[in-house]
This record gives sequence, structure tokens and C-alpha cells, in this order.
Amino acid sequence: MKVHLKKYTAVATWSWDVGEIGDEETCGICYNPFDGCCPDCKIPGDDCPLVWGECKHVFHMHCIEKWIGKEHSREQCPMDRRPWRIRSD
Repeated sequence: MKVHLKKYTAVATWSWDVGEIGDEETCGICYNPFDGCCPDCKIPGDDCPLVWGECKHVFHMHCIEKWIGKEHSREQCPMDRRPWRIRSD
């Protein structure tokens, strides 16, 4: 007996590998899931990447850029108020 495929529909999912951040699953600024995107983007992925700080907090790149651009932020991490620096490793 031979089987012939007439139609094939692939289904896939993806997710960011944010392994070391523990139980955090959402951006601490916009509260959207890391597997999603920030409020400014329509499609998650490489156009809406995640950014890790030296303090080990993670945010959508667009969210932390907006946060740092505000005067009241004093260029500090919104979670622990340490000076915000992008992790370099």
C-alpha cells in the first residue's frame, strides 16, 4: 500500500530563549509577553528584539529605548533603578 500526500500544511511556533531570567515572561514596561511584541510593533520577531541589561532584566528593545528617553527615568532600569547598561556578552 502506497500513501500519496495531496496537501501538506506546516505549523510552527517560536519563542525567545530568555532562560536565565527565571519566571519573568512579560516585559516589565509594556507587560506584553516576550513571545509577542511591544505595542509599537505588529509582528514579533527580529524587528522587535529583546534586550538584556547588566542587571539581568529583560525588555523589548523599543520599550527600554522609550523608557530611557524619558527624563524621569534617569537612565535607570525600571525594575531595580540601577543605571541601565546593555549586557555586552
